[in-house]
Amino acid sequence: MISSQKLQRIAEVVMVLGIVALCQPWNFFLHRYGLTIILIGLVTFMFTNWFGAKVVTEDDEAPRGEGHP
Repeated sequence: MISSQKLQRIAEVVMVLGIVALCQPWNFFLHRYGLTIILIGLVTFMFTNWFGAKVVTEDDEAPRGEGHP
């Protein structure tokens, strides 16, 4: 299975490629579906953030003692 970080990077690349496809003037097919490509990348990025593995920072693992809020 693909890790959530790798899938996020793929989604970012898809969004950038969608912007390039939308802005290029040579191929009408790419221009027509550029927004769709961007939206697919955006939805994939959002889903990987919602359902991906939770990243635990060092501060979350540290025990709360006296003097810590």
